[in-house]
Amino acid sequence: MNGKPTLYIDQYGSKYWAKTVRDLRAKVGMGGSRVYKMYADKKDGKSVHIGYVVGGHWLTAYQRVER
Repeated sequence: MNGKPTLYIDQYGSKYWAKTVRDLRAKVGMGGSRVYKMYADKKDGKSVHIGYVVGGHWLTAYQRVER
């Protein structure tokens, strides 16, 4: 996280904006739950960090891009 708000969308389509993982965990409503990093494999076999798992929510991160 770079201090800018990041959009997270879970597997149910719920949207959460958060600047930190602590904010994200509080907004999801799972204050005491553990947070795990979520990864996806690329075509070249490398893994990339794409979001977080908080409680039963699989949250994919999306960042705004300005051109």
